[in-house]
Amino acid sequence: MASLSRNAARKTPAHDDARAAWPDARLVRECIGGSEEAWRALIFKYKNLIFSIPVKYGFSTEDSRDIFQAVCLELLSELPKLRKVKALPKWIMQVTAHKCFHRKRQQQRTEVLDPAAKEFEQSTPARAEGILREAEDEQSLRQAMAELPPRCRELVHMLFYDEPVRPYQEIAATLGIAVGSIGFIRQRCLGRLRKRLLETGFA
Repeated sequence: MASLSRNAARKTPAHDDARAAWPDARLVRECIGGSEEAWRALIFKYKNLIFSIPVKYGFSTEDSRDIFQAVCLELLSELPKLRKVKALPKWIMQVTAHKCFHRKRQQQRTEVLDPAAKEFEQSTPARAEGILREAEDEQSLRQAMAELPPRCRELVHMLFYDEPVRPYQEIAATLGIAVGSIGFIRQRCLGRLRKRLLETGFA
């Protein structure tokens, strides 16, 4: 199953993408039951969260991939021991931050008299706390986005995530709606997103 984490990180089939929308309880149950499809979907669901943390620590793409693999391996071995499924995202963040800290320590041991090493150790607690808080907020937003109806999710992505910015005519044609209705639908979708974020305690 470890190789599945690499595949999920690169490209995930549409049916795995659909499974990623399942509640964590169902994904975890099927993963423990030996479903490779559920495992791919679980990794797909949380890959952005995992990758975001080493990036925030300033790791290279290669180092971030290594950390991603290490977290996936630990997730595979520890998932059956998880007591509360609701704690899964936070557990993933804590494990990833732990891997980042130890990798940074290993790198610094190979650098002779690195003046940044002591400064990093002294600033680590506050820095790690800030990174985890930021990662948690981003994950709340990703989860809230995933729970939007498909058309809302696609519209929000096209309006606020796609680069370069798409013209309204193109958005309307893609969604099969009138250009004049985009503003109303956007307002309704953002209202749903805001409500879901408030429900999760997003500040």
